Amino acid sequence: MTDPNEPSERTVEAERTVCPFCGVGCTIEYAGNETTTGVEGPVNTRGEICPKGAAAFDVVTHDDRLTEPLVRHNGRFVTAPWEEALNRVAERLGRIRDDHGADAIQFFASSNCTNEENYVFQKIARVLGTNNVDNCARLCHSSTVAAMGERLGAGAMTNTLDDLSETDCLFVNGANPAEQHPVAFRSYLLPAIRDGASLIHVDPRANDTTEAADVHLPLEPGTDIEVANAIANVLLEEELVDDAFLAERVTGVDAFREHLASVDVEANARAAGVDPEAIREAARLFGEADRGAVITGMGTSQHRCGTDNVHALLNLALLTGNIGRRGTGVNPLRGQNNVQGASDVGALPGVLPGYEPVTDPDARARVADEWGVEPPAEPGLTEVTATHRFGEDVHGAVVFGENPAVTEPNATAVASAFDELDFCVVIDLFETETAAHADVVLPASSWAEKAGTVTNTDRRVMRMRPNATLPGNARRDLDILTAIGRRLTDVPEEFEYDGPEAVFEELTRVAPIYAGMSYDGIGDGYQRWPFPVDAEAGTDVLHTETFATGERTAPLSAVDPTPPADTLDTGELTLTTGRVLQHFNSGALTRRSDRLMAMRGEDVLQIHPDDADDRGIEDGDTVSVANERGEVTVTADVTTAVRRGVVFCTFHYAEPLVNTLAGDALDPVAEIPEYKHSAVRVEPVAPPVEAD
Repeated sequence: MTDPNEPSERTVEAERTVCPFCGVGCTIEYAGNETTTGVEGPVNTRGEICPKGAAAFDVVTHDDRLTEPLVRHNGRFVTAPWEEALNRVAERLGRIRDDHGADAIQFFASSNCTNEENYVFQKIARVLGTNNVDNCARLCHSSTVAAMGERLGAGAMTNTLDDLSETDCLFVNGANPAEQHPVAFRSYLLPAIRDGASLIHVDPRANDTTEAADVHLPLEPGTDIEVANAIANVLLEEELVDDAFLAERVTGVDAFREHLASVDVEANARAAGVDPEAIREAARLFGEADRGAVITGMGTSQHRCGTDNVHALLNLALLTGNIGRRGTGVNPLRGQNNVQGASDVGALPGVLPGYEPVTDPDARARVADEWGVEPPAEPGLTEVTATHRFGEDVHGAVVFGENPAVTEPNATAVASAFDELDFCVVIDLFETETAAHADVVLPASSWAEKAGTVTNTDRRVMRMRPNATLPGNARRDLDILTAIGRRLTDVPEEFEYDGPEAVFEELTRVAPIYAGMSYDGIGDGYQRWPFPVDAEAGTDVLHTETFATGERTAPLSAVDPTPPADTLDTGELTLTTGRVLQHFNSGALTRRSDRLMAMRGEDVLQIHPDDADDRGIEDGDTVSVANERGEVTVTADVTTAVRRGVVFCTFHYAEPLVNTLAGDALDPVAEIPEYKHSAVRVEPVAPPVEAD
């Protein structure tokens, strides 16, 4: 008889599943020889994938995979049986709860794990007695969710990738879909452009998306509101607004007109460092289009005024009547494959599954009917605020499939803060930079070893299926989480599930936006939320007759510019950051792929020729990039792709850890960090002096 505690020989079998990287949701499967291939799916209808998807299997069989639980003993990790490791987790977290209360524990959910896993994870936190659960959407899209949720009632794409191919004008603000979401760009956006749609690109630097643009507005980082308000002014001044839509579906029009009357297009253009005529051209292209679509990304959201940046973009869509129709809307592109789903299922500190506020007594009562335990009524801590309170109000942390020691701003300080905790458990595939600070590390399952669902960037819920068995004594994430829930909470029966489908069935009863969905209904396709009873696949275009608030109208919202937290001293430059095609977020997965690392090239800092010349920097020089928070060294790439006064670097690598330089300033509404504007000094690094 086989011992279930003994590792079995690994087997691999091709099954359709969802790519573990960006939020587009391409369908992939194992292709033999430790490779993956794209197959026809709901999103990548021709089976195309990007280089990351092609290399997705590299991490599955990587030699560095964790295969045994690790516990810290006398300052170093040793392997331990599962029962010992799980019992230590429950005992130590239980002691923190007893001594300090449940709010002394912070739960870091995972945007790279399934809906079912994240649902169980947030359920553990809330049954334990805290709303301190958050996911990396806090670091990338929380300001988008906040603004769109407040104004429209739903913090998700208003439209679908399919209908964006019918647009007449794409207004891409703070996003680079050609590199960051290449399948979506090539399959949906680029065909629209080739059919005659115009593209306006608002971004501090020229990149692959800019190559397709009719107008490029290379704004100074942090001046999105100046640009959007100037465009709104032109729309009103030149009567490019949709008067019928304003009369029927929009409130606050007169007050907004009065506010915009004080906006000077030329002055705003100077403040943003862009040509005022280019702003007017952009306004005309968008205002004259029958169908205009706003697409936004982290370049918009990752500012201390990120929520107001999104409000300013919503104003443009409402002014022109570009809401509630195919080919229109405001459409954030999600970064990880389940950023949308992790938020949908309640892995956020202020909302229950389905975005119902934790402060709503009716919502809490309905959840209690299902769980037998009522969630707390007070919103919990965001993950960024929690790390600032490690060792003070927060004494324990559960980190599930995330790497906050790399991804948080002021990363060196955050890594040190983890050492102030009484106890930390990390559930992951590898010994990450965060795991280095843990007391227990539990070996988890990769994308290829699990079943469940994920929700892509345009609200499609799709099924994942395992392509491989687990290595060594690693366990599936859902099994790990339910084991913790049974040990840690007072209602162990609430964490008895017969697999992920049973969890999904419970989710559909708890989250109204998922009501009516099923594994059978999803099949090899998808179901999209919201999912009306009479829908075959769900709702494509939101806000057609009424907004998700339940109201027929939505308000215009006057917003004023907010200066960045970092002010530039003489000689300093503005550092902004972003992704590239072949790598992904903290790099915990992609830097373990030899194929992707071969594409990496050198770590470079893009710097304008004039700024380089002022500092005696030549192309290819090693330079120091520093501020009071830290210093990194990187190779200079002298290029006109980046505007003067601004430097650009990726954030994928632990060396250099560019997030070391990002500050602690947060958006006051969404508590998203200001990654896109850090004041830095850039200087050449003198070569070492060779001894005689």
